Amino acid sequence: MQLIFKQIAKELSVKESQVEAAVKLIDEGNTIPFIARYRKEVTGNLSDEQLRDLDERLKYLRNLETRKEEIIRLIDEQGKLTDELRDEISKAMILSELEDIYRPYRPKKRTRATIAKEKGLEPLSGIIYLQMEKQDIYKVAEKYVNDEKGVKDAKEAVAGALDIIAENIADDSDYRKTIKSLCAREAVISTKSGKEESSPYEMYYDFNEGISKIPSHRILAINRGEKEGFLKVKVEKPEEKILERLDKRIIRDEKSQFAGLLKDTIEDSYKRLIEPSIEREIRNELTEKAEEQAIKVFGKNAKQLLMQPPIRNITVMGFDPAYRTGCKIAVIDKTGKLLATTTVYPTKPQNDTEGAKKVLKELISKHGVNMIAIGNGTASRESEMFVAEMLKEIKEKVYYAIVSEAGASVYSASKLATEEYPDINVSLRGAISIARRLQDPLSELVKIDPKAIGVGQYQHDVNQKKLGESLTGVVEDAVNNVGVDVNTATPSLLSYVSGINMTIARNIVKYRDENGELKQRKDLLKVPKLGPAAFKQCAGFIRIFDGTNPLEITAVHPESYDAALMLLKSLGYSAEDLLDRSKLEKIRAGLKAVNIKKTAAELNIGDLTLKDIADELSKPGRDPRDSMPKPVLRSDVLEFDDLKEGMELTGTVRNVIDFGAFVDIGVKHDGLVHISEMADRYIRNPSEVVSVGDVVKVRVIGIDKVKQKVKLSMKKQ
Repeated sequence: MQLIFKQIAKELSVKESQVEAAVKLIDEGNTIPFIARYRKEVTGNLSDEQLRDLDERLKYLRNLETRKEEIIRLIDEQGKLTDELRDEISKAMILSELEDIYRPYRPKKRTRATIAKEKGLEPLSGIIYLQMEKQDIYKVAEKYVNDEKGVKDAKEAVAGALDIIAENIADDSDYRKTIKSLCAREAVISTKSGKEESSPYEMYYDFNEGISKIPSHRILAINRGEKEGFLKVKVEKPEEKILERLDKRIIRDEKSQFAGLLKDTIEDSYKRLIEPSIEREIRNELTEKAEEQAIKVFGKNAKQLLMQPPIRNITVMGFDPAYRTGCKIAVIDKTGKLLATTTVYPTKPQNDTEGAKKVLKELISKHGVNMIAIGNGTASRESEMFVAEMLKEIKEKVYYAIVSEAGASVYSASKLATEEYPDINVSLRGAISIARRLQDPLSELVKIDPKAIGVGQYQHDVNQKKLGESLTGVVEDAVNNVGVDVNTATPSLLSYVSGINMTIARNIVKYRDENGELKQRKDLLKVPKLGPAAFKQCAGFIRIFDGTNPLEITAVHPESYDAALMLLKSLGYSAEDLLDRSKLEKIRAGLKAVNIKKTAAELNIGDLTLKDIADELSKPGRDPRDSMPKPVLRSDVLEFDDLKEGMELTGTVRNVIDFGAFVDIGVKHDGLVHISEMADRYIRNPSEVVSVGDVVKVRVIGIDKVKQKVKLSMKKQ
């Protein structure tokens, strides 16, 4: 295990002791959110992101250790295990390197080499490979002629021996490492058109780029183009250098009788055996790295989307745009309760704008609608133009916002939506989801499979299991960062709380329905299947706003209640004073003046824990999402034809990818800010500058009216 700790510490640039402590906590069954929030002293303040990376590498390296043990056992059973080989296996740090070491010992199908071995030609292959024999090799080979075994003459014996050498060269892990190292530096991925027709992959119809430089989004685009038959892909390797390097390492004397034979054998080994497998490995490694990057981008974007600030105390009209089937409308009150649903037909082919206006104006007036949430899918811009026009005709001050509707259709048809709205038509449930996303994005988005949120690149092309695991972690971190009101939360939201699974989440809601609101966190221990271990993990992330203990509107964990109360007492206040606004200001001032190191020692707790307690007592009940940028609210519409180069606009970042960001500026298609136009300084990644949901100032620098594309810049003029 020490080797694993050392490796992870090196990769994450942290101390071995931090890794060891974190692994111990993970192995004891603690969740990542709990460790990140309540065990900072133990881990040396590792963040949730660091802990997730650590956990992922821990699983990989433990699986690697298991595979090492298995390989050692398999080689030992063959009677071929040496101390040197055992040492080489134990030092391998990546799976492909380990498999290369095992390659010569792996049971093989019948190959030219295995057939030659069956004919008794292995000793002859050793003589040729060692190149020590002075006698003519074909004379030596006559000893191996055997009609019964199928060796007709010396020439055939030498050919069989060379087949064995070719396979041995191909299986040699040291040679493979040399070849891979050369390829990593100099190989080029080359693509040609696979179909003579227009496609989104035209830029790759005659394309090449070094594998050491090619960015992940290009790899995934090339993979998809190849899968769809539009591209033919090849990895061009430095063949001449590879053969030259192998010749130097294997051929001892260029003038000997063996030089020509071995030169041809090396070339045969490379072209027939090594190159195809190296090609596969390079492509697999490139894809794995690209997928890893895409999953990280997706995770960052999803976290930002989940952390969008709620817009509280508003009645929202959800507007799910469509053409032929009509636009679905749902009105939701301030608490999220459904008030009304209908369908209107302001878009083509019906174009019933007057009828639609009449219906919506009545709903706005009757229910006191403050905001309209318009989904950003099909017919979104036509719907936006219709809404903007209608808003000019009413006396009420109503704004609208464009809301991502990714996954709304998935939710509409889900079992959960059926349970929530059994009497509502599937098509209308999407409008409800869109409205609620504006009120509280996190509570609504947790109802959807994270993969359906749709903020990434090539999410359908990456390893779905890894993507699912990564995004589940992202949702967990977001939910636990915000905290959950146990008396209003849905089972979907509760199931992401540290230590709570879907069964326990449903039990909490059932208990709440049968016994009324929970008044204190420890009431959770009365919930079936929620024992002390689960309580320890979840308690700090649960909020109770009208309970008996004011500390429970904060993230202070029950294990720190005594310390929190003593801290308040030292300032001359009690927990109840946290609810008094005038006293809260004085508490904040007092907490700012606290000497953390000295007070932590007096209270017998860690500095980091005390700092967290003080932060929580300073902002009881505060939602961390409130500091995030609010959505852009509009009352009028911008048409594509209104755009002019040089125009400055405010927009919302909808998606961040490796090569830039897509920004909603209020026209039909989101504009692209290329990475080169994001800042006046050099940046390696767009996420250094923007996140999903950010409100940004942009300048129009290019308009393609045919393709309806807009190029934007965030640079200063």
